[in-house]
Amino acid sequence: MENSVPRTVEEVFSDFKSRRAALIKALTTDVEKFYQQCDPEKENLCLYGLPNETWEVNLPVEEVPPELPEPALGINFARDGMQEKDWLSLVAVHSDSWLLSVAFYFGARFGFGKSERRRLFQMINDLPTVFEVVTGAAKQTRDPPHNNSNKSKSSGKPRQPESQLKAVKVSPPKMENDSGEEEEEEEDEQGATLCGACGDNYATDEFWICCDICERWFHGKCVKITPAKAEHIKQYKCPSCSSKRAKV
Repeated sequence: MENSVPRTVEEVFSDFKSRRAALIKALTTDVEKFYQQCDPEKENLCLYGLPNETWEVNLPVEEVPPELPEPALGINFARDGMQEKDWLSLVAVHSDSWLLSVAFYFGARFGFGKSERRRLFQMINDLPTVFEVVTGAAKQTRDPPHNNSNKSKSSGKPRQPESQLKAVKVSPPKMENDSGEEEEEEEDEQGATLCGACGDNYATDEFWICCDICERWFHGKCVKITPAKAEHIKQYKCPSCSSKRAKV
């Protein structure tokens, strides 16, 4: 067992890729089998991705502290209380967190320096996350394909069909920073296609609205805003930003 423990950046990354492949398999091609194994009537269950690219749903290890960081506990309990796609997305997010914790556990254990940790993260970051693969975001182009007439000239963010343009809020000017427009484009590319509430993908046949504070996009139905209601909103604040301001 000890001989198979990854010790270099390349070995840790290879271990990461194998575990990641196993988790993606569980949440996509083997999803029916995975769903059945996550019986809410059973005890706390975890989803493990193994270095041989296989997966298993099992009880957490009994040893304390465990040999490796443990995945999210009790994923089976939420199965029947959510829509299947939302539950799978939630498991995917926790799986991404677990993969990173395992990789950087190995890095800490074998004394990776700053440059080695940076290189490891860059290698990991070049791959789509499990969440992106499971939700389909990884298959999309960075910006959703639609005609130029569906975009607002004042922002690079995706817009609705022409009939819905007026209902979608135009993003406010971004704060100036060291990287200027390049940072704005990166933010558009990485965050413009997923709903900030449910994590679902952009679709041209659905009404979306942009928060003028955090600049994240939301399905109108997720934040209970209709196109008609949006017409009368001068500055839209999503539920998260509204609650932050209320606390202050």
